[in-house]
Amino acid sequence: MAPTSSSDVPANDAPDLFRNESDALEKARAIHANGDADAEQSRLALGELIGHFERLMRETRRLIGRSDRAEREMHALTQQLQYRATHDALTDVLNRSAVIERTSKALRADRAVMILLDIDEFKKVNDDFGHPVGDMVILGIVDCLRRIVGEQGVIGRVGGEEFTVLLPGHDLAAALLLAEKMRAAIGSHVFAAPVNRRITASFGVSANPVRTEFDTAYGLADSALYKAKRGGRNRVEFAESEEALGVMPEGE
Repeated sequence: MAPTSSSDVPANDAPDLFRNESDALEKARAIHANGDADAEQSRLALGELIGHFERLMRETRRLIGRSDRAEREMHALTQQLQYRATHDALTDVLNRSAVIERTSKALRADRAVMILLDIDEFKKVNDDFGHPVGDMVILGIVDCLRRIVGEQGVIGRVGGEEFTVLLPGHDLAAALLLAEKMRAAIGSHVFAAPVNRRITASFGVSANPVRTEFDTAYGLADSALYKAKRGGRNRVEFAESEEALGVMPEGE
């Protein structure tokens, strides 16, 4: 008969990792069942069983510790991935998909103002100084926005040099004041060398009642931004939906 190789051994014939413990347990059971077993036999069997039990306890604690560490690392990795999925890699503000989700959620619950801003003539910055300097300018712009917006709203980056500021629960008048402060902060900001020029931004603002769709809020702000660009740049323009203005559609 041909010898059996290790590869021919069925998977269920794998070595018993608890063979020594099982043997010690069976020995203790046998002595316990034997009414004639003397005290020394019982003591030795119990000592052997205790030794194996203590080893199992140590290994169990070690494995639980490893499992807890792995769970914490997995949780931290999951949080990191979730953050990166919703934030812009350069600026750490919300990315476009997160802006859409956050705005839609805010408008389901309350009115909200959408501010859309675009860095004026940003292409010249990249052409004259290169993209790394352009990135530095973008970071400077975001710093200006953070200083003014604070906890009042949420900043997002929806394009290369285009940003949004969502202001949940705000009215148009307060939002326009805030937009003017942002515009002034950017216009007065001194950027590091080699940038040797004033950087400005144009703003479009839309005031939106509850249940406004994102596309509507964004489209109105974009129209106002286009108006600001045509009007000479470095200015704030606004648009309101017909419902916010109290204008009823014809026929109603």
